[in-house]
Amino acid sequence: MWIVLLIPAVLSFLLLGAHFLRDGSVALLVVSLMVPLVLLIRRRWVARAVQVMLVIAALEWVWTAIVLAEERMAAGEPWQRMAVILGGVALWTACSALLFETPPLRRRYCGVKAEGERPDTDAG
Repeated sequence: MWIVLLIPAVLSFLLLGAHFLRDGSVALLVVSLMVPLVLLIRRRWVARAVQVMLVIAALEWVWTAIVLAEERMAAGEPWQRMAVILGGVALWTACSALLFETPPLRRRYCGVKAEGERPDTDAG
């Protein structure tokens, strides 16, 4: 179940990578493509770092929508559809960050046990 919950985050980073590729930012493209690989590490800091990156990515989409809308308005071109699409992408990306608060991902990355489960006696 947890792997299905990671799909939106992975897709968000792939889409962000395409955005950076179009913009010519190769370093940010590489970072966007490497973050999904970090999800293989089962540590609390991974979940929090990815959540922060997804929120920043959502803000990047909002910023991009604003800049493109201003450019299109100045050129007298339609901008509403573009704003709705990029707003949807920003919302998708932000919701991807929220999925790390679901019980399956909290168990995977934070070690939070479901109600009724015995805690690990293993300290490592």
